[in-house]
Amino acid sequence: MTRLVITGGTLIDQTGTRAGDVAIDDGRIVEVGTAVTGDCVLDASGCIVSPGFVDLHVHLREPGKEEAETIETGSRAAALGGFTAVVAMPNTDPAQDCVAVVDFVREQGRKAGLCDVLPSGCITIGRAGELLAPFGELAAAGVHLFTDDGNGVQDAQLMRRALEYARPLGIVLAQHCEVASLTKGAVMHEGACCSRLGLPGWPSIAEELMVFRDIELVRLTGVPMHFLHLSTERSVQLVRQAKADGLPVTAEAAPHHFTLTDEMLSGYDSVFKVTPPLRTAVDIAALKVGLADGTIDAIATDHAPHAQHTKEAPLDQAPPGMLGLETALALAITELSGSGAAMTLEQIVAALSWKPAAIAGVAHRHGRPIAAGEPANLTVFDPTREWSVVPAHLASKSRNTPYAGRTLRGKVRHTVFDGTAVVVDSAATR
Repeated sequence: MTRLVITGGTLIDQTGTRAGDVAIDDGRIVEVGTAVTGDCVLDASGCIVSPGFVDLHVHLREPGKEEAETIETGSRAAALGGFTAVVAMPNTDPAQDCVAVVDFVREQGRKAGLCDVLPSGCITIGRAGELLAPFGELAAAGVHLFTDDGNGVQDAQLMRRALEYARPLGIVLAQHCEVASLTKGAVMHEGACCSRLGLPGWPSIAEELMVFRDIELVRLTGVPMHFLHLSTERSVQLVRQAKADGLPVTAEAAPHHFTLTDEMLSGYDSVFKVTPPLRTAVDIAALKVGLADGTIDAIATDHAPHAQHTKEAPLDQAPPGMLGLETALALAITELSGSGAAMTLEQIVAALSWKPAAIAGVAHRHGRPIAAGEPANLTVFDPTREWSVVPAHLASKSRNTPYAGRTLRGKVRHTVFDGTAVVVDSAATR
């Protein structure tokens, strides 16, 4: 086998930060030290070498909406963003509520060979909120995280039953927190900007009521729950208190929710339309504090590609969502590692790597310490490199990024998946 060596980098993992070279052979790390030699060398001078990133929340669209994204194109975007594993959301067509669809998604990811594609399962059949999906069958097929993402489970009794069924299976339910009766027809955050533009508003309480309800269901059942894409100050406070109470809850925040405000919709540009909607500067500040103090466990992209013609529809008709995989690291470094609620690089890597790996149930393969004998799933990034976002240069099949033309700091240089360099010098090798 060819021995791959990553040289000259600074290693960051759960054990700390130190200088070192990393040798890889047959899919595993075989040596960590100084002056390590090998057959193929990846230069990491001035770069951080970390465990591979894990995204808890991506929409790969396949099966059913391949015009927007395929598992192959989404996997390539993931690898370029430093991700060695991604959790594929189940709102495909057909939905991921049966073993056949889950197996298809996993196999397409395996064929792409750029990162682990981890299919999530639906909480309810067809994400319709009426009948529970076959948790046992899906768990036996390797599904660990279940969600009706795009829809919140509205029926509290059904959600309680879902948690109780989940307990003996050791799976994690992830909730899209939205009380649908409060968001019907909504286009953007309910606030001053919404009133000025004359657009239907999406109130913060629609998220917060469900966060509160499900925290209480966790308190009742003792079963873990993960909260998807938190977006409001009060949601962060609720999760913080739940953790202080010792409840087994985790949460994620998407980069767009800690970098963009509802004012971006002042020009009626649907590229800024997302679910939950962009909120206020106060909410952004709360999310940053939540990430810094560990209330929010993970940075998850909610990567949501859409075909261009759909995003060009009028604002009230255009689908919500934006790209995220290739800009997540840079947005975290640019927006979170400065003044205010600053995060260290170590904290940012934790929120992108081993913390989401644990939630996704793949901590045996991803987010592992950089040590001999461990799986070789690694990300090498330059935390100081500046680059401009050019939509046409992104690997995704779609172009709906809200960061077009923005200069960001931090760039993935190499990604190693299962011991193979799938990204070298910021370019995919496949």
